Amino acid sequence: MTAGARLFPARRDALPGFGLSLGLTLFWLTAIVLIPLGALVARPWELGVAGVFHSLADPRVLAALRLSFLGALAASAINVPLGLAAAWVLVRYDFLGRRLLDAMVDLPFALPTAVAGLALTALYASNGWVGAPLAALGIKVAYTPLGVMVAMSFVGLPFIIRTVEPVLRDLPTDAEEAAATLGATRGQIVRRVVLPALAPATLAGFTMASARAIGEYGSVIFIAGNMPMVSEIAPLLIVVRLEQFDYAGAAAVGLAMLSLSFLLLLGLHLAARFWRRA
Repeated sequence: MTAGARLFPARRDALPGFGLSLGLTLFWLTAIVLIPLGALVARPWELGVAGVFHSLADPRVLAALRLSFLGALAASAINVPLGLAAAWVLVRYDFLGRRLLDAMVDLPFALPTAVAGLALTALYASNGWVGAPLAALGIKVAYTPLGVMVAMSFVGLPFIIRTVEPVLRDLPTDAEEAAATLGATRGQIVRRVVLPALAPATLAGFTMASARAIGEYGSVIFIAGNMPMVSEIAPLLIVVRLEQFDYAGAAAVGLAMLSLSFLLLLGLHLAARFWRRA
């Protein structure tokens, strides 16, 4: 061994096997994500530029995209106060049945989406347990855009609860106690101390809930009624075009969903970064 080798030993990585791990990660990411996305991006252009824009300018496509994205955002916005309240109860209170309630939060993750759709349709139909009282008030849920938002809310609520819950559990109570000592009411403490601390986690949960709701299919198609221009979602329209052997047209709708979803997630990510810095 030379003197230089003794003075400058070979550098050892803190994480051995980094090169192999990185290679496997890139290979798996390419095979599972990048290649399918590349195929999705390339397939619509078989129609030509004019054909792609003509396919996406169809009023039926625009209505389906509008319902999928606006419905997902509306459902996630509704889930924010519900998710915050549920997380608050699960973290700050100890009561009989708490563990059962905590387990039920994850039910939309485990329940097959088609089963969830059938259950929601039975509940919110005009003769259902929930739908009948609402129908008596002139509110129709099943087979309307409102039913679509109900299904999207069902699948998105756990994302907000599970994102906020650990942050709320680790949140120190010193600031709340100090505010109470200074005479702040409970509402002022929640509004000015707790909610600002939970804002980044809440926005992250809102983002994940929106992303899940935009692409949701199984739990929506049953309660939506799938009426074109009224309650038809974009994923269903993709399936319809595939059944018509219009593969390029289906890919065009998928490309539109991919692009809009990316812009939405990018905007929410930038908003979260701005909030953390503020």
